[in-house]
Amino acid sequence: MSRTFLCAVAVGLAAAVGSAQTRAVRTLDIYVVDVEGGNATLFVSPSGGSLLMDAGNGGAGAARDAGRIVEAAKAAGLTQIDHMVVTHWHGDHFGGLAELAARFPIRHFIDHGPTVQKSEAAETFIQTTYPTLYAGASRTVVKPGDAIPVSGLGVSVVTSNGDLIRAPLPGAGAPNPLCGSPKAVNAIPEDPESVGALVTFGRFRVLHLGDLTSDKEYGLVCPVNRIGTIDVLLGLHHGQDTSNSEPFVHAVRPKVAVMNNGTRKGGWPEVMKTLFTSPRFEDLWQMHFSLLSGQEYTVAGVFIANLVDDPPAAMPIAPISPPPPGPNAPPPPAHNGPAHWVKVSAQEDGTFTVTNARNGFSKVYPREAPGTR
Repeated sequence: MSRTFLCAVAVGLAAAVGSAQTRAVRTLDIYVVDVEGGNATLFVSPSGGSLLMDAGNGGAGAARDAGRIVEAAKAAGLTQIDHMVVTHWHGDHFGGLAELAARFPIRHFIDHGPTVQKSEAAETFIQTTYPTLYAGASRTVVKPGDAIPVSGLGVSVVTSNGDLIRAPLPGAGAPNPLCGSPKAVNAIPEDPESVGALVTFGRFRVLHLGDLTSDKEYGLVCPVNRIGTIDVLLGLHHGQDTSNSEPFVHAVRPKVAVMNNGTRKGGWPEVMKTLFTSPRFEDLWQMHFSLLSGQEYTVAGVFIANLVDDPPAAMPIAPISPPPPGPNAPPPPAHNGPAHWVKVSAQEDGTFTVTNARNGFSKVYPREAPGTR
């Protein structure tokens, strides 16, 4: 293990001790923040250790998304972010980072290394802005198998820079009968590089893989399932069909998924069907209603965190096709009012509760007897 990583661990542990004094709860709290189809997921341990995966959109959305993340962090009782993971170098994942760092202290930055996608915006950020952000903190380029030292939690990196863990995690390793042949995927280059992590708190297990694509998912669970069974699946690449393959989702068997989709981004019918037919699956919680799934494949409104400003008189029953890309594409339905998160609160015995902040609707998912997953 490198000296740089050991130093980062020390910094992270010291930061976690400082932030641990601000909380007096006994649950792992996870805030899936609405960043309009991007990603920002905040983990806060009972002792106050914190991990943020991604920082939302850049450009005109940077101040908006950074503000929403700060609001969640303050609601969690935080005064700093101990560990900031940039899953990959796409603007809807790192775009709000500079704005966030200007508003809220960040102690440790984590990423997969240089971008593999030719993007002037990403390369300029990595070469000029990013070094100024971690100059007064620390930075670690992680690889599969690394642990991120979040106080009170187990955080195992399972994917990074296109590589995957080679050995099954403890309790995993069963053959996967669903493997067959891997699905061909036309991936955007940065997506397969995503930093993905399994977070554990006692018997509770939650997985966030950034925008990892289905070919890499396949490598995690075929021919044997190296992840094992999880309780909650986060992100889901916004519900896009270049991820969320059946051999993967049906192997890890989530009880709940929280999808960081947009009104016209994600929620593809194929993904919805894969989730709804997965063994052990109970509920999908969404950031937004998806026009791409329509009423045909969507969930009840109590599971959807955000509405649009001027909703149509009737939502379509059949899924619609996404508009063609380019400058002439019509804008998505506006959502400029208050944004609401979905919050997961987990206990060490595996019991967890999911709450929709928009309407206060909560559902408790009881612990399962050992060996029944």
